[in-house]
Amino acid sequence: MTTTESASIALAPLDLAAMLCSRVCHDVISPVGAIVNGLEVLEDETDSAMRDVALDLIKRSAAGASARLQFCRLAFGAAGSVGASIDTGDAESVARGLLATEKTALDWKAPRQFLPKNKVKLLLNLCQIAQATIPRGGVLEVEVLGEGEAASLRVSSRGTNARLQAGFAELLCGREGAHKVDAHSIQPYFAGVVARECAMTISVEHGLEGFQFDAAPTAAPAPAAAAAATAD
Repeated sequence: MTTTESASIALAPLDLAAMLCSRVCHDVISPVGAIVNGLEVLEDETDSAMRDVALDLIKRSAAGASARLQFCRLAFGAAGSVGASIDTGDAESVARGLLATEKTALDWKAPRQFLPKNKVKLLLNLCQIAQATIPRGGVLEVEVLGEGEAASLRVSSRGTNARLQAGFAELLCGREGAHKVDAHSIQPYFAGVVARECAMTISVEHGLEGFQFDAAPTAAPAPAAAAAATAD
């Protein structure tokens, strides 16, 4: 099991922004490219069957691009004013949209409630990270335990040959290790930043069928320990 500790890596704000932009572009470039290809077929093709195929491609790709952008807006974007709360029902909706064309089933067990914005962002980022551990498909289970600031988050993946990319667990914990942060690995780093921003500790466990990602409020030091630290 890997657990968060004090962060030992911090990206410059411009680097973080640039890598997140690259990540979002990577997520939407495929469906947008498919839309362009479909439009080119419509321009050149006279066969009605081929035109129907192109129209279907455009519709599916447009829906996929929209779903990914809506997900990114909540997972990476501002999505409301500072200190705003977000309905977990909205988080479930964008997560289902993201997985609609994937081989992964979503088992959303989180009760509908308003949670602090950063907790929802963290939950969605953990969903996408967990989903990537089961590229052949499987089940993604999402739970929210408790309410408001005291709520804990749990995202579990189950699938064949589940695998977490090397260095991702360390980046979630704020440690770079042997793997440098780049546009491919920016999401676990960003998720760790968000977790620390809302005073949560992330732990990652590898089971027989997949991975379990837990985010819990960071425990406050005991009164005696706090007094000793102050005295020192």
